[in-house]
Amino acid sequence: MPINDTSKALLSHNGLNSQLLSSADIFDNKNQYNSYLSSSSYYQTSNAKITTATTKNYSSTTGYGLVNAAAAVAKAVGRNTFANVPNLGGNNWGADLVNAPEAWNNGYTGKGVVVAVIDTGVDYNHEDLKNNIWTNTKEIAGNGIDDDGNGYVDDVRGWNFNDNNNNTLDKNGHGTHVSGTIAGEKNDYGVTGIAYNAKIMPVKVLNDSGSGSYSAIANGIYYAANNGANVINLSLGGSFSNKTLQNAIEYANSKGVVVVMAAGNDGGSQPNYPARYANNTGIAVGAVDRNNNLANFSNRSGTNQLAYVTAPGVDVYSTVPNNQYASYNGTSMATPHVAGVVALMLSANRSLTPTQVRQIITETAGNNTQAATVSYQTDSINTSSIVKYAIGLSSYQISTTNFSVDHNSVSEITSPAKITHQNNTINSATSLQLHYYNDSIGIKSYNSTDEETPNNTPPTNGNNGQLGKFLEQLDQIQKQLEEYRRFLGLSNGKS
Repeated sequence: MPINDTSKALLSHNGLNSQLLSSADIFDNKNQYNSYLSSSSYYQTSNAKITTATTKNYSSTTGYGLVNAAAAVAKAVGRNTFANVPNLGGNNWGADLVNAPEAWNNGYTGKGVVVAVIDTGVDYNHEDLKNNIWTNTKEIAGNGIDDDGNGYVDDVRGWNFNDNNNNTLDKNGHGTHVSGTIAGEKNDYGVTGIAYNAKIMPVKVLNDSGSGSYSAIANGIYYAANNGANVINLSLGGSFSNKTLQNAIEYANSKGVVVVMAAGNDGGSQPNYPARYANNTGIAVGAVDRNNNLANFSNRSGTNQLAYVTAPGVDVYSTVPNNQYASYNGTSMATPHVAGVVALMLSANRSLTPTQVRQIITETAGNNTQAATVSYQTDSINTSSIVKYAIGLSSYQISTTNFSVDHNSVSEITSPAKITHQNNTINSATSLQLHYYNDSIGIKSYNSTDEETPNNTPPTNGNNGQLGKFLEQLDQIQKQLEEYRRFLGLSNGKS
């Protein structure tokens, strides 16, 4: 389950500008190669009109719309909504957009609620998080005994299902960033979490490079549900359904735990898994920017109605390891906003069931009932001729595909293309994720095996000489596409 961030530039809270990062959050259990190529160059071909379907307050693009903490928490306590309060501004614009300060002003801050962050771990020593970390009070630290009999020794700060130990520290940054959005302390620096008095339960299911197995994630969900979590944040996902993972989510739901899931960053017409399970269980979350425009990368809600809402997921400032901060992009960043709102609701009314939370969240979200019709010009470019020279020197093949472009939003253009290798190996594959965000390319390759590996061990990172050459050739393709863009007078103005 690789998590691709295009940079690891980390900044402290001293007023420096933040480097935008992009989170891919995809896992894959198929023996095939999945890549998402993007182009900043295109040819004009046609005009098109798209009508966004709506059912009551449901849109096939944004679901039920922007989550509204003021309305949701108010409804949880039997009120209409809360009065507006001044915005926090600055790096806390996300809290302003979802109306979290209105809930705080009425005394609802997430106190007494435990949110499990099932991710790459959490830097529980971070100055903006350390006072809001859940501890297993039934366990005696360091005595080598499973004091509470839950099957995990010395799990004082959660459990690491990647390495099967009690070290849940985050070296990747993703899980810490998610945690800050949920429960960063309300102080004079850094970021204030949506539920700033809630507790974060660290559950590490991904390795330090951001990959892991279905079974590890499922085990993490069971652990959280059985050890006191009220909310589970899943800022991860992929293209394929998995029964083991689905069963774990349904188990958590049966235990009264609300599961909040990222819709995915493919720009697709419907969410990835497990967010697609929100037709019955949990809440799916898409990403919007500070103007409440759906992010280009965010998967849409789809025509099959499910509990899908949107939240801030572009240029989200939050905590990262070693007392630092950074801005990330992704539905991974939107998801903890909603998890935080759920924590606010539960701090206001602990008797709410997951079904009631889903209903309130969707009924109070921001969409109206009017169907939206958008007219725009569509352009495309066929990749077959451009990439032909690149695959001639390697054993990889790319199937022909077309890029489709919205003239009104050309900052990111993505299209799926399948990559296959001529030298197939039984029960193994090399999976490639290549995403283009913010004028940079993030590449991660890893060797993966079938889901059921010995002792549930995750895939190990690897490299391949042929693959490395192939990626270099893809980089050259990107440069050539940019030249086409300049030739057509469509340059984005960056050198």
